[in-house]
Amino acid sequence: MTPASRRVLLFAPLGVVAAGGVAFYGMLQGMRTGSYNPRGVPSALIGKPPPDFALPALEGAGKQPFGAADLRALPGPVLVNFFASWCVPCIIEHPQLMRLSREGVAIFGIAYKDKPADALKFLRDRGDPFARLAADEPGRVAIDWGLYGVPETYLIDRQGIIRWRWAGPITEDVLTNDLRPLLRQWA
Repeated sequence: MTPASRRVLLFAPLGVVAAGGVAFYGMLQGMRTGSYNPRGVPSALIGKPPPDFALPALEGAGKQPFGAADLRALPGPVLVNFFASWCVPCIIEHPQLMRLSREGVAIFGIAYKDKPADALKFLRDRGDPFARLAADEPGRVAIDWGLYGVPETYLIDRQGIIRWRWAGPITEDVLTNDLRPLLRQWA
């Protein structure tokens, strides 16, 4: 090994640490100015129609299944919500979904990697806000949507275009500051 290559190997970890430091400084600056959102997960689907899919109805729910074809030419905006009975943040967001449903917002639910009996019990215990309810037990459709985790919600406009994505629970704050203005905009 030549002395020059030894020097390169010696300084390589220093370069990695410097790059990490610059990235960390950028994150801190973004937090200071308010431009950094640690919950902001970009989605390649914003401004595009949903990926092609067709899911079966959640067994025993007595609701219609749905697929990508059902998300085109809608009478108004629709929320597509991925949830699971085993998901603690789904419990946190559920009252907001129930409120939106009572207000007439169409919400289509997708039970993600959940046993039908468990998903049905979750909805019986907490209420069922879903106009349509499908099951993605293997999680393949969620992969096509780029699901970050559950809960995750997408706003789809009348033309079937995804306009918004929220990774995490819809809290009262998210509902008031983010979702309600978008529902008015795309109504």
